[in-house]
Amino acid sequence: MKIGIIGAGNVGAALAARWSSTGHEVMFGVRDLNGERVQSAIATADGKPAAGSVAEAAAFGDLVVLATPFGGTEDAISAAGDLSGKIVMDASNPLKADGSGLQIGFSESAGERIAAVASGARVVKAFNTTGSGNMADPTYSDGAPTMFVCGDDEEAKSTVMGLAEEIGFDPVDAGGIQSSRLLEPLAMLWISLAYGLGNGPNIAFRLMRRDG
Repeated sequence: MKIGIIGAGNVGAALAARWSSTGHEVMFGVRDLNGERVQSAIATADGKPAAGSVAEAAAFGDLVVLATPFGGTEDAISAAGDLSGKIVMDASNPLKADGSGLQIGFSESAGERIAAVASGARVVKAFNTTGSGNMADPTYSDGAPTMFVCGDDEEAKSTVMGLAEEIGFDPVDAGGIQSSRLLEPLAMLWISLAYGLGNGPNIAFRLMRRDG
């Protein structure tokens, strides 16, 4: 699959490294092709992802990943151009500038806002409820961490769930895009546990199942 990743920060770099190592073609979309972050992300990934403008990466990808801070997502969508028919995976969280909480939530979500702005795209929320370290290495002795995925397009959601499973997560269908209102506060819980309460980033959520 061709995957365009908008942003080359920790999340974008981790996902690019994992997916390029499993045979997918990856292109970063960034404003500065010579920036330290994107050059480092390319150098450390197997398969050597390409890099281009945001519009070039969006045109390249069958799947377009938004791995930008929430404040930059609408600008990224605007720069991406026509996203009609494409799967757009939103990995953002609407964090306050100081990381102390969410800007929006419960009656609105980043996922829903992005779905409204990205006209014609099939928006899926995923990879927002854990840290980039777990994306780089999701191995835990208790089993695969859960990756909650939500979206209104079943085929698009299934594609993202398959990509999550491919790199070691247990994907769980969390319903339509409105469930972003639940997944974004769940991300805030992970951030609080990891950093606010001193557990560190080597923690992950796992949905347990029992027969009967």
